[in-house]
Amino acid sequence: MPDLTPNLTGAEQKEAGEQRGSETIALFGSRRDSFSARYHLTRRGKLKRLGQIIRIAHQFDIFHGLTPVKMRLMFEALGPTFVKAGQILSMRSEMLPASFCDELAKLRADADPMPYQVVLDTLSDEYGRPVDEIFSHIDAKPLGSASLAQVHRATLVTGEDVAIKVQRPGVRETMAQDVAIMRSIAKSASRMIRTSQVVDLKGVVEELWSTFESETDFLVEARNLAEFKRFAEAFNYMDCPKPYPDLCTEHVVVMEYVDGISVSHPGKLIEAGYDLKEIGTKLVDNYATQILDEGFFHADPHPGNIIVRDGQIVLIDLGMTGRLDQRTRHVLKEMIFAVASQDSPALADALLRFAGADANAEDYPSLLADLDVIVKEFGTVDLAELDIAAFLTSLTQMASRHGIEIPSTVTTVGRALVTLEGLLDEFIPNVNMIQIISEHISRSKTIDGAIRDEAKALGIESHQALHGALGALAELKNAARMLTRGQLRVNMELVGSEEPFRLLSDMVNRLTMALIVVGLFVGSSIVYFAGIKPVVFGIPIVGFMGYVVAFVLSCWIVFDIYFKGRKSKKR
Repeated sequence: MPDLTPNLTGAEQKEAGEQRGSETIALFGSRRDSFSARYHLTRRGKLKRLGQIIRIAHQFDIFHGLTPVKMRLMFEALGPTFVKAGQILSMRSEMLPASFCDELAKLRADADPMPYQVVLDTLSDEYGRPVDEIFSHIDAKPLGSASLAQVHRATLVTGEDVAIKVQRPGVRETMAQDVAIMRSIAKSASRMIRTSQVVDLKGVVEELWSTFESETDFLVEARNLAEFKRFAEAFNYMDCPKPYPDLCTEHVVVMEYVDGISVSHPGKLIEAGYDLKEIGTKLVDNYATQILDEGFFHADPHPGNIIVRDGQIVLIDLGMTGRLDQRTRHVLKEMIFAVASQDSPALADALLRFAGADANAEDYPSLLADLDVIVKEFGTVDLAELDIAAFLTSLTQMASRHGIEIPSTVTTVGRALVTLEGLLDEFIPNVNMIQIISEHISRSKTIDGAIRDEAKALGIESHQALHGALGALAELKNAARMLTRGQLRVNMELVGSEEPFRLLSDMVNRLTMALIVVGLFVGSSIVYFAGIKPVVFGIPIVGFMGYVVAFVLSCWIVFDIYFKGRKSKKR
């Protein structure tokens, strides 16, 4: 049977991972300002595309009911942008019912193949020279055709067997128009309707916007291939196609052709002498390394993207990748341990680290109560029976209710894990993903490493506690000095005393006004009987004005007592 064992020790793998971790690639710049100019977006073009979207929506008669299947078919008809948006929405169960999420998860970007001549013309335009100067042969029949690009097998003039991924002409402009339209709609909706659902919808569009250029710029995929190739060097059972950077452009990727057996054909793998359980175990363990140790992972591990060749698991199509910073990886590990140990406070603390300064301490008891329900439901089941999709759905919905926004990178991890779980359930059912990931986390840290981390954390906490104690002593010294000089003042706040003081203040104000009214009536009466001139209608002017002011203030006191009394009853 082909060998699937790693060729580096754990220490060597960790050292290699640290070296790779120091290499960062800046994929995105400031794009929003130049987006319309770069893709030549015009108001007329947007209106034309909007008309196409409305016609397709009308064809599916969405205004008289939208079923999950109808929604999926409509997204496929609308093109690659909506296919991508549907894939993102499939993991946003706080926005859509489970039936819609399940159906949208089936979205694939399959499409009718574009003509062979269009492929040749695109290659010629990209390279600026005849295609036969680069490729001695290109198969006319595509290996695969998606709404974004098409793949053909070819041979270089130097003899290498390669695969050419060619982007469909105009697809970037169409996707740019779609994203711009969706972004405008979400922005307008968020102004008119202040609800959490609209905010989530805006987040979906922003996520789509942030991944747009990386999905349509094939130079990014070429760099992803090169980076994953370096990662795979630590494992002799893991690989990806080698890119040919000199032949890669924004619209074309040329990579090594991989001739193997897809994991979607388990029968062929068994006939070739492979152990399905070993393949699944190695795949999941390596995937845990990608996510939790490296922070760079393949974001679309569906069966068509995983091929076994010469004892190696080869991941292809790295157009969709995810990146996690060290803080996010650490929080994910804490969440996994918290669920496994049924520790609701630890899970709450991990979630609140995503919320940061926006965390509301007053809502903490309610958060713990909701997490207790989730932990009791999912933390007590056997790992083999854990439904990852249901767990992530419950956790996401609960976080949304408490105003905790889970980063889009974590959502990408969730989609990838659900996709991988579906693959294992269908083709390699004897492999339990969560158990392998948990074991990976447990053994990824040696005893010495755990002691070092604990000592480091203790040192940081001791440092903070020491400085806090010294600061408190300094304040105490100042307070003592002021006390001896008679300069110490104490500000006291009685918690919950605002309402009684407010009522007392109202009473004093009304009593004061009543005294003023009485004084005005008495004074005006004295002026009247004294007959002080000038006189109007037989009443001295000064006395008349005093009566009017006293009457107005009396009415004000009566109305104030009446309306405030009604408000207090409503409370």
